[in-house]
Amino acid sequence: MKNGSQTIFLLSPAHCGGRRAQLLFREGAAFPLAVRMRDEGAPIGEVFAFLSGLYFRGKLAYGRAFAHRASLSGVLVITPGLGLIDPDRIVTLADLRAIAEVGVAVDEPRYRAPLEEHAAALAASLAGDDRVVLLGSIATGKYVDVIERHLDGRLRFPVEFVGRGDMSRGGLMLRCVESRQELTYVPIEGAVRHGPRPPKLEPLR
Repeated sequence: MKNGSQTIFLLSPAHCGGRRAQLLFREGAAFPLAVRMRDEGAPIGEVFAFLSGLYFRGKLAYGRAFAHRASLSGVLVITPGLGLIDPDRIVTLADLRAIAEVGVAVDEPRYRAPLEEHAAALAASLAGDDRVVLLGSIATGKYVDVIERHLDGRLRFPVEFVGRGDMSRGGLMLRCVESRQELTYVPIEGAVRHGPRPPKLEPLR
């Protein structure tokens, strides 16, 4: 990447309707994050890391380690109903319930409209060799089909993701943060999106 170029990471969202989400929604839940969500809210990056575990934690740590942007955040979270938002944005339990009600699907206008708007704004802020890297699934069009059409070939993904499951991707990214070694980004357009499962990762120290 040339000096001065920007790299912005887009993180796919955590599932807000699963068992871990129900722990947050449970009335009287006493663990610290649940109490904060009831009282004043918490950063969505922290909330999604709780909901998703290793995968989102890896994405967030990786994005923060390797993003390059002159202004604003170099990491943005794809959030149903809210488009692209900073991982430090505070969300409440009411916000999380609203997010959970929006389906992550290309034909869901509540999901697509804000994401289209923010992707277009992001595209307008790019220049030269700037690139946008999706840390999320490329196997379906739920992210790619909405975002790529605005970015005119700038959208990339880590080629090392091909063939890996979510947990393996999360572990891989945490290892990259530890070693300060970036993954290899390739354009979405024309890329091979499916492949054989790679060898298991060596255990973290």
